[in-house]
Amino acid sequence: MANERLRGAIADRSMTLEQVAEHLGVSAKTVERWVTTGRIPYQRHRLATAALLRREISYLWPSERVATEVAESSNAEVVRVYPYRAAVPQSLWPQLYAKATAQFDVLVYSGFWLTEDVAFLRVVKEKAADGVPVRFMLGEPESPHVAQRGEDEGIGASMGAKIRNALVNYQPLFRVPGVEFRLHSTTLYNSIYRADDELLINPHIYGVGAAKAPLMHLQRIPGGELTDAYLESIERVWEKARPISSPTDC
Repeated sequence: MANERLRGAIADRSMTLEQVAEHLGVSAKTVERWVTTGRIPYQRHRLATAALLRREISYLWPSERVATEVAESSNAEVVRVYPYRAAVPQSLWPQLYAKATAQFDVLVYSGFWLTEDVAFLRVVKEKAADGVPVRFMLGEPESPHVAQRGEDEGIGASMGAKIRNALVNYQPLFRVPGVEFRLHSTTLYNSIYRADDELLINPHIYGVGAAKAPLMHLQRIPGGELTDAYLESIERVWEKARPISSPTDC
């Protein structure tokens, strides 16, 4: 049976079978067989093809065998799960971000507690000086989603005030080259802390403050799709968020 998803993904990228084959280091006949007969490539070729075509492996090859491999790889992406964020060693955040060489992201509503971490603030400046782009995404204080989250946590309008206070604490960072701040108006289901392909995920739970909610430590590995879902979420929020140049812009 032909693999129409693979055929369509190649067409969407405006590529030929020959171009795909050249990129992967295989023959055009091999790629043709993947498309026309539904033959499943070796795992290394699936990984490379998915990356080239910008599709998930499980989308291009939704077979039971591939789905099992993807599930196993995704399970391997879980480094550790903490029962609540307050149980995480405070040193983990600066240690995580100290590893960043290409991506340094903070996606939260307020993340106020992090603004008082001297070690974290020092790492922000060090990484920015090293040329690593640092991106902070905080909630719009007047956003209805922020207001709703405040109600969900039982703190009401204090959520907007926490965001403003966090921005005031971050004021020295607004003058640091390479550090950008944006405000988002999304329904944020998780606070996400990213250093390259390593993430700390703090889910939001109704009626529970973030400090009392669980936290997952993830590390992206080839073949896994768990971390990718969160990485894509960060980019979507960043694209729609509003840039600010000082704490008073909110």
